[in-house]
Amino acid sequence: MADRGVDMLALPKEVKDQLAELDLELSEGDITQKGYEKKRTKLLLPFFIHTPVEAPPPAYDAQAPGPSNASGSTHANAHTQAPPPSSSSRYRDRRSRRPHRSGGTRDDRYRSDIHTEAVQAALAKHKEEKMALPMPTKRRSTYVQSPINNCTPPGSVGLTPSNQPDCFYFLRNSLHSSSSSEDEGALLRQSSVGAGLGAPAPSSLLQPPSLQSPDSWINRSVQGSSTSSSASSASSTLSHGESKPQPQPSQTQTQAQPQYKPQYQPQYQPQYQPQYQPQYQSQLQPQSQPQHPAIADMLAQARIGLSENSGPPPDVLAAAPQARGSSQVDRPNNPPVVRGMSRGQSRSSMMETADGVPVNSRVSTKIQQLLNTLKRPKRPPLSEFFVDDQEEIVEVPQPDPNTPRPEGRQIIPVKGEPLGVVSNWPPALQAALARWGATQGKSPALTALDITGKSLYTLTYGKLWSRSVKLAYTLLNKLGPKNEQVLKPGDRVALVYPNSDPGMFWVAFYGCLLAEVIPVPIEVPLSRKDAGSSQVGFLLGSCGVTLALTSEICLKGLPKTPTGEILQFKGWPQLKWVVTDSKYLTKPGKDWQPHIPTANTDPAYIEYKASKEGTVMGVAVSKVAMLTHCQALTQACNYCEGETLVNVLDFKKDMGLWHGVLTSVMNRIHTISVPYAVMKACPLSWVQRVHIHKARVALVKCRDLHWAMMAHREQRDTSLASLRMLIVADGANPWSVSSCDAFLNVFQIHGLKPEVICPCATSPEAMTVAIRRPGVPGTPLPARAILSMGGLSHGVIRVNTEDKNSALTVQDVGHVMPGALMCIVKPEGPPQLCKTDEIGEIVVNSRAGGNMYYGLPGVTKNTFEVIPVNALGAPIGEIPFVRSGLLGFVGPGSLIFVVGKNEGLLMVSGRRHNADDLVATALAVEPVKTVYRGRIAVFSVTVFYDERIVVVAEQRPDASEEDSFQWMSRVLQAIDSIHQVGLYCLALVPANTLPKTHLGGIHIFETKQHFLDGNLHPCNILMCPHTCVTNLPKPRQKQPVGVGPASIMVGNLVAGKRIAQAAGRDLGMIEDQDLIRKHQFLSEALQWRAQTDPDHCLYVLLNAKGVAVSTATCVQLHKRAEKIAAALTEKGSINTGDNVVLLYPPGIDLIASFYGCLYAGCVPVTVRPPHPQNLAATLPTVRMIIDVSKAACILTTQNLMRILRSKEAAATLNIKTWPTIIDTDDLPRHRPPTIYKPPTAEMIAYLDFSVSTTGMLTGVKISHSAVSALCRSIKLQCELYSSRQIAICLDPYCGLGFVLWCLASVYSGHQSILIPPMELESCLPLWLSTLSQYRIRDTFCSYSVMELCTKGIGTQTEILKARGLNLSCVRSCVVIAEERPRLALTMSFSKLFKDLGLSPRAVSTAFGSRVNLAICMQGTTGPDPSTVYVDMKSLRHDRVRLVERGAPQSLPLMESGKILPGVRVIIVNPETRGPLGDSHLGEIWINSPHSASGYYTIYGEESLQADHFNTKLSFGDPTTLWARTGYLGFVKRTELLDAAGHRHDALFVVGSLDETLELRGLRYHPIDIETSVSRAHRSIAESAVFTWTNLLVVVAELCGSEQDALDLVPLVTNVVLEEHHLIVGVVVIVDPGVIPINSRGEKQRMHLRDSFLADQLDPIYVAYNM
Repeated sequence: MADRGVDMLALPKEVKDQLAELDLELSEGDITQKGYEKKRTKLLLPFFIHTPVEAPPPAYDAQAPGPSNASGSTHANAHTQAPPPSSSSRYRDRRSRRPHRSGGTRDDRYRSDIHTEAVQAALAKHKEEKMALPMPTKRRSTYVQSPINNCTPPGSVGLTPSNQPDCFYFLRNSLHSSSSSEDEGALLRQSSVGAGLGAPAPSSLLQPPSLQSPDSWINRSVQGSSTSSSASSASSTLSHGESKPQPQPSQTQTQAQPQYKPQYQPQYQPQYQPQYQPQYQSQLQPQSQPQHPAIADMLAQARIGLSENSGPPPDVLAAAPQARGSSQVDRPNNPPVVRGMSRGQSRSSMMETADGVPVNSRVSTKIQQLLNTLKRPKRPPLSEFFVDDQEEIVEVPQPDPNTPRPEGRQIIPVKGEPLGVVSNWPPALQAALARWGATQGKSPALTALDITGKSLYTLTYGKLWSRSVKLAYTLLNKLGPKNEQVLKPGDRVALVYPNSDPGMFWVAFYGCLLAEVIPVPIEVPLSRKDAGSSQVGFLLGSCGVTLALTSEICLKGLPKTPTGEILQFKGWPQLKWVVTDSKYLTKPGKDWQPHIPTANTDPAYIEYKASKEGTVMGVAVSKVAMLTHCQALTQACNYCEGETLVNVLDFKKDMGLWHGVLTSVMNRIHTISVPYAVMKACPLSWVQRVHIHKARVALVKCRDLHWAMMAHREQRDTSLASLRMLIVADGANPWSVSSCDAFLNVFQIHGLKPEVICPCATSPEAMTVAIRRPGVPGTPLPARAILSMGGLSHGVIRVNTEDKNSALTVQDVGHVMPGALMCIVKPEGPPQLCKTDEIGEIVVNSRAGGNMYYGLPGVTKNTFEVIPVNALGAPIGEIPFVRSGLLGFVGPGSLIFVVGKNEGLLMVSGRRHNADDLVATALAVEPVKTVYRGRIAVFSVTVFYDERIVVVAEQRPDASEEDSFQWMSRVLQAIDSIHQVGLYCLALVPANTLPKTHLGGIHIFETKQHFLDGNLHPCNILMCPHTCVTNLPKPRQKQPVGVGPASIMVGNLVAGKRIAQAAGRDLGMIEDQDLIRKHQFLSEALQWRAQTDPDHCLYVLLNAKGVAVSTATCVQLHKRAEKIAAALTEKGSINTGDNVVLLYPPGIDLIASFYGCLYAGCVPVTVRPPHPQNLAATLPTVRMIIDVSKAACILTTQNLMRILRSKEAAATLNIKTWPTIIDTDDLPRHRPPTIYKPPTAEMIAYLDFSVSTTGMLTGVKISHSAVSALCRSIKLQCELYSSRQIAICLDPYCGLGFVLWCLASVYSGHQSILIPPMELESCLPLWLSTLSQYRIRDTFCSYSVMELCTKGIGTQTEILKARGLNLSCVRSCVVIAEERPRLALTMSFSKLFKDLGLSPRAVSTAFGSRVNLAICMQGTTGPDPSTVYVDMKSLRHDRVRLVERGAPQSLPLMESGKILPGVRVIIVNPETRGPLGDSHLGEIWINSPHSASGYYTIYGEESLQADHFNTKLSFGDPTTLWARTGYLGFVKRTELLDAAGHRHDALFVVGSLDETLELRGLRYHPIDIETSVSRAHRSIAESAVFTWTNLLVVVAELCGSEQDALDLVPLVTNVVLEEHHLIVGVVVIVDPGVIPINSRGEKQRMHLRDSFLADQLDPIYVAYNM
């Protein structure tokens, strides 16, 4: 308590009054216990009585940071009485007595105590809140969990590690870019009595719904939020290294308080004073305490309580109203409620969306929840808005004034003790081996164990020496043919030995040293696809290795080719394999002795190391460095001759090599090597070896401590009393504290002394950086640093005084190595010295470190030749330092503390997070039901200018969807609360599928690569871009609409820019009297042609075989039209002006019926016939057009008439209500009494009905004068006349397709070869072979036809060429469309068929719209279509800025063809209706004689017609009447000249105004986002996007296997964020062919949206991004 050491009687009266007031507040519940303690401590701080402090007691009583013993009961001790066990702890006690447990039950071992308390605290905040997260929707059949294959180590139940999950130990992986828990689990940090997540959360907390009843979601009140990772630097909740007995609820917190107080907490004890800051010292207390070295340098000017702004951490998933500091967000009192009905009404349950649209279905419900979750993001309010396109893309967060900053003085380099000079130290390491081999030949050097943990063989120093000499002789003299030396001194040789064979490795290593060749130890390759195999190949290549040494057994196990040769591994150089077993070695003659020179700077060996990017490099260690390092280790560890050392580490590298192979030989130590496989089978084996051999030193990792602790109940009689040093190789890991404490708790009764635990810090480059020296019994153990995690994320050291849940407890790793000099420099940028309270990278100057990355001089300089500089940038000296890659600081008494590694550093929004810390937090969230063996990997990916954190875990095969989802949600909450950082992606993959390292850990770099390549195949995924992407550009605020002074027109300038307008050439006057008649009405033109040129063939219809099945001359067409006109008058009793539906397949019947209607004076309406195999979907559209057009009669064929009256049709609609149906197949030869002639050309010629891409059915009225003008315009543009032939492969039902198929030939007299597009399905080359066969110069097709040819026969050009297909005759190939030109498709078509003679200039596009069927068409004369590149950022602001090809964010656009004669185009602002300058994007308005007359509407919406068809500009030219196309585009004046010699104005169509997406105040075109999405992964066949209540929904068709489905979610989210700066709200993965497409090949996005919301898509997977 705070009053210890305070004389309460001597306090001033006002302080006593304040204390009494505080007590009253506490008793009345007006203040929390924590607030009470804080205020009370602050009041009493000036009145502490300071007495000299005695040495603290040993730290292993109940307060000590440490988990319980393995039986689960709490150690009560003299100081504290443990509370009675809760029922859960009693249950565990009972279970612990059972010797065999099944692997899946709830068990103490599965919990991670270092974080459990903190995670509990973080999650407790969410207890009252409902789940605000929609669960993803997954098709039931999709995922079958992959069986656990035989990667799982064999073993039985009970304590063998085969069924121990890997949350056992948590291990930092020194090789990788970030962090993972290694294969055998994450270090158990369990609290003594049930402090973990053992207690299940209340059912309301994040309980995911069952997939069967999504409607149960509706009845919940949902309140959502998203969290900005930088929104608050509040203290988070995280406990480190303290075991916390959980008090009974009846106990008050006050009573429990003393138990929780950690042993070493300098921040609560003012006697730790910064010695060098008198002004700070005087604030606290006048006298100093010399016997306590200050925590001081570490905490210069750390103002206790002011180091961070504290507040409750942000929540992730649900918005509980919480008081916040400056980032308070005003919220309404009531949470938004999603209204719903009972389960019985589930299907029809209605709910309202954010904008009041009533919808139903589970999809809508989930989207609504997502919207509510995202409604009020906890982000600082945005300041001014994005106005100009030149502004920087990224929103730069303003620096937080409360960010802690370093305040200490500049650090002074720390010097290790001098390296002692001992007379009998050998001149080289080989000399030591020679000496022991000669004088102590019988002395044991190495004992190897078999798989059961029993001794397999012992290698003596004599044997080691003689075998090494034999190998050296063989290497130098016996590898090549006679007298030819294959190896010479200095050559590099790979050593490939398994972990189970240390003896062979020792001989090979020392044999190489004696032969003066350089050994490069590597792992045994197991298959061609080993994780990181090609990187090892890079290492071997950079070291110039051509020879590999291995053992006979290992060689037999290597993968072979069918011929028996060793496989060539991916990326490896060609290697010669040499077996080093004794029987293959040659004994040298008596006169041959190996040459042992004095140690020099030549490389002795090369140790491999993997960088953050996955590259494997070789650190070269010189002979003198190797020797000096052994001397330094001998001095630091006080090694003596003849000692015994137990080594559990990998002997090929790092500590295992330095201590267990090199230093041990130097000191004639007996090494017992315990292989990894033995540890898996018998975790206690190393402890037994220490006991049997009375070993003095053991070399282990945290996981080994943990395993031994788990299994120790099996051994009662082991003794560890002989140990004088227990070296913990990964003791630098911040999470090692609890392992060491827990192990000590359990094994202290077995004779383990607290002072023998020696953590150390190492790196491949600097080798051993620091090691704790073995302590003298009875002396106090070093203090621990309890640091604020918030401070650490800003790179500064702050003692955590507020909340120990947000603290990180780190133990020291001892002092600097003898003979070394060390300092701390900034990890990024120039190596500037840090301040004393700043975290930086440890750099070391020592003779005992690595020299270089072998073969990589460029990278070497930045790591091995660093000269630190001071604050002014001046070097502090001449001597070079080596970067260790470790992040840490120097504490009191020059003790070194390490808090992380550069490789595991994640820099998110300018703050540092340690991957290991995040793994530990994730492991603390009750992983037992979800995570397989605790295997979790954390890494970052760069998306949109910042690092984003990804967590990938292996999922247990028996984990349910709900468990997994709940675990993911809770991990999000815990990480957000404790680390104040948002996760970008959380993925669960099937067990045993992540790439592994050689010892079974997760290969981080390969995992990251799989994630980025879309090869991870997750079975569950949760993306949270809304939460963690906080640097999006500012939303744009639309300026108020109105014509401002800047828009004044002067001549043809508007706002200082040329007006964006263009026109086609004039139509010209009609010269000839004869032609006047024929031009007036098409019916007259046909009659005139039938008289003047009766036998001229107008139409040829081809079938799938390319055979002409039907032709029509002028007279034949005229006569067929007459027959139909007579039938209409007789059978149909049709009146003039009635509408008649023409229901025909593409062909000549359709054309004849059209003219028949004109002859009879009725108005034809062409309708696509229903598909006989899909009547249910296609017949209603036919019915709708018939009803809307109020058709009096239907003309059709016999076949179609039968279909209309069939039973199948009756099942879809009422067939009795069809209008009169006339079958035109066999009509009598009647002629109509008269052929109708319209009184004026303004009368309606026909109705053109079409479904737009937005799903609107629109019919437009086309007058006779418009038909004539349009046909004349096309004739002029394409130079059509009687002797010409054109080929048409289009659907003839609407738009320009209908005009070309039915009208143009009759008007111009040219012959049309008709190819129905559906015939291409049975014969793909039909269209192209027709062009070749008839030598066609001009052809018209649709995008769907072009796509069929490109995908279907694009690869068969050689075969087609051999068949004689030649396209060199084609002069123009025009794609007819009502959309932006598909540049990629037209270009790939041109390139693919270039080999068949197709001119690259031939392909062009046309453009039409509903209001005007033909606006542009390339034609035969005039310049080629031009392509421009526009800046997409500007385009979103409706600006047009041209950029160079290949510029970032550039979009290529092709001109939509030349503007037709008689057409004028102007670009208009759709809101103000004023003309725009040519640097703006606006709506395309048309003035033309062939515009449609208006919409054909039932209710006569004149306002709508006037708006679209007869509109005037708001200023400029107010008299001209314009038609609005509804398309956005721009006009650019090009350098090309038109036929008249003027500069050509090109029209570029960008997209439909109705389809644009308004997001964040910007305008997006769906096609641009879809193009990006389709590029994201090879399995995406097609995609479509739409918005729903401001959420962007992406639908992607999956053409690969269904296991790729979830891989697409992050890739789609990434690409849209990167390229369009948008966050995808929902990703829907569907089967191929689900996205609806109309007859023109355009996507029907609104149909898709309706199907999605009505839950009719049957998606493979739906992901709701948070």
